[in-house]
Amino acid sequence: MLTEGAYDLTTGAGLIACPRCDALHVERELEPGETARCVRCNTVLASPRAGAFTRIIALSFTSLVLMVGAVFFPFLEISRMGFGNQTSLFGVALAFSHGALMPLTVALLGSIVGLPVLRAVLLVYTLLPLSRNRRPFAHAVPAFRLSEALRPWSMAEIFVIGTAVALIKVGGLANISFGPAFWAFCALILVNAASNAFTSAATIWDAIEDAGLPTDGREIMPEHRA
Repeated sequence: MLTEGAYDLTTGAGLIACPRCDALHVERELEPGETARCVRCNTVLASPRAGAFTRIIALSFTSLVLMVGAVFFPFLEISRMGFGNQTSLFGVALAFSHGALMPLTVALLGSIVGLPVLRAVLLVYTLLPLSRNRRPFAHAVPAFRLSEALRPWSMAEIFVIGTAVALIKVGGLANISFGPAFWAFCALILVNAASNAFTSAATIWDAIEDAGLPTDGREIMPEHRA
């Protein structure tokens, strides 16, 4: 166990890499409210906040509830000349559950529904014991690592923007109104943005280690971005 300020260049212990520019920094303990930023690009490296774990858990449960509404509630309604029809994402999935479009439907639902749900469950699994000052669950390390890997692939906002653009283009052919599922997706985007704002990967890794669960060191490796 290294003392504060000590580091090992061979293993990377005691160091933290900037996720944007890969600059290495000596890791230090931060008090709640303090923020560590990269000296090169000013990216936030760690920002512990009192009660952040509880807030992330609450937001994760909120996202799960919103996702249920977004899948099963009516997404939109199209009407023309007195005739109308409304559908939900679940109804669309059932309509295309056969034939050549089935793989595309599965991939679409997996990216806009499955991945956000899985990430929310992984965050709750990782942070629930930590929020109660208890030892993390046995698989907290791979669970949180997977949740971080899934973060760029959660594409609910891309789906909402693409749907809005497509419906605007066909708006002249029929009367189109958004259902509660569409607004649930919009709320889900805001909830996920708030969750990401409270989530500090470096702080969570420190909390996991401080709680007595060893990690394999891969969390210190930089995340390469374009």
